Amino acid sequence: MIKDIAEVRRIVRLTFPPEISGQPLVCTLVRRFELEFSILQGQIAPNKEGRLTLELWGKPEQYRAGVEYLRENKVAVHLVARNVSRDDDNCMHCGTCTALCPTRSLSVDPATRHVHFNKDICTACGQCTRVCPVHIMQVDTLL
Repeated sequence: MIKDIAEVRRIVRLTFPPEISGQPLVCTLVRRFELEFSILQGQIAPNKEGRLTLELWGKPEQYRAGVEYLRENKVAVHLVARNVSRDDDNCMHCGTCTALCPTRSLSVDPATRHVHFNKDICTACGQCTRVCPVHIMQVDTLL
């Protein structure tokens, strides 16, 4: 999916208190607030504190309302700062990373056949790090 200009896309870490860890709050984000998400990491069990890291996106007003809904339900919401870096000197320019990049921040120049990386539109989803055969892409997470 190509990122819509009028959309917010953030990585958030949610912490659920034990008494609500079994409730379908994330499902409500989809139905009521029309948000989309991708689960990046999770550890949730009934009657225990749960943690869930999501990439969450949608229209700005829906995103704000969804986050407020979570907070009203005693879910701690923390924005996760992530950054993708690339070792340009060791890139083979194979283009494998471009096939999975949802924002098209990685692209192949047809004239030079070199992979270009536009950090300004990268959401640090990490897809490129999973497929790079020489592991030159790295996601740095700062909580």
